[in-house]
Amino acid sequence: MGEDIKAKAIDIQKLVEYQDDTVVSREVIKKELGTVTFFAFDQGQGLSEHSAPFDAMVQVIDGEAEITISGKVNTVKSGEIIIMPANEPHALQAKNSHYKMILTMIKS
Repeated sequence: MGEDIKAKAIDIQKLVEYQDDTVVSREVIKKELGTVTFFAFDQGQGLSEHSAPFDAMVQVIDGEAEITISGKVNTVKSGEIIIMPANEPHALQAKNSHYKMILTMIKS
């Protein structure tokens, strides 16, 4: 889906599709002050532990994510959010099911 999505009602489930054995991402807003990125994680896929210099909010929109922040494991389900604090190590994993999420990062 490469078309311009601005000023249109869009089904958020269709902004990224699951693909076997991979993580799919689509950045929909990229500004100097922040980004909004949609992700689809196939079961068993994830992002290894890393940190970012800004707070980031994850909103799970389908399935269930295992999100570890500073060693604490959190299960985040569809309809729930979690904020990953700046400079704290975190990792994301699709352990029990695939999942889709929206990552919002504000850089200020």
